[in-house]
Amino acid sequence: MEQKCSAVIIGVGPEQGLGATLAKYFSAKGLHVYIAGRSEDKLQQVAVKIRQKGGSVSIVIADATIERDVSHLFKIAQLDGYSIDIAAYNVDSNIPSPLLETDAETFTALWKQNCLGAFLFGKEAVNAMKDKQKGTLFFTGATASLRAKPPFTAFAAAKAGLRALAQGMAREFSPQGIHVVHTVIDGVIDGERARSQFPDYVKAKGKDGLLQLDAIAETYWSIHKQHPSAWTHELDLRPFKEPF
Repeated sequence: MEQKCSAVIIGVGPEQGLGATLAKYFSAKGLHVYIAGRSEDKLQQVAVKIRQKGGSVSIVIADATIERDVSHLFKIAQLDGYSIDIAAYNVDSNIPSPLLETDAETFTALWKQNCLGAFLFGKEAVNAMKDKQKGTLFFTGATASLRAKPPFTAFAAAKAGLRALAQGMAREFSPQGIHVVHTVIDGVIDGERARSQFPDYVKAKGKDGLLQLDAIAETYWSIHKQHPSAWTHELDLRPFKEPF
């Protein structure tokens, strides 16, 4: 009997955020989705929306930087009898901090959230996918993955580490049928965070000046469906108005 398919997404926060949008999109494609994050209230809100559309979802309270939490997340999926077809690491914690004002605690926290957690998550995902030699592992990066710009040097150091992790995993596990993808989100996402924290910037960007959530999710899905003879490992997504 063939296993049922699922997607595991960690870093699910506001309903109008990338993690939640990926969950809704993958659910609409017929996958059972496991949504994980630190806020039960936010997870419940996303789960309600998925169920209202007829989707299937489980919520798991998990901190991506804690190894036992990440292990527990994947163990739940496997105990439920699902194969993991997609795993998405969507933790994107950022703190603006000029270098001389950045203490070791802040630097370490950013590294843990953006890099260490990705290592823990990626390792569990590969272990879950390796027997079937099939699955897509996404790591959501940022402009900072490629270049550091003050006052986000600590964040960039962590995101550069994430990118290196994704490169190494792609080289090691692609021959085993596991598609490892690093996405560079080069611009601001049109979600709850941007609209609440800098509404004037959002307004100034105008129509299609910000990355649209559904458009990103559609791209993730199309990459997941790629033929293995023409896999994308890294891509950058930016609004057509964004300078680069």
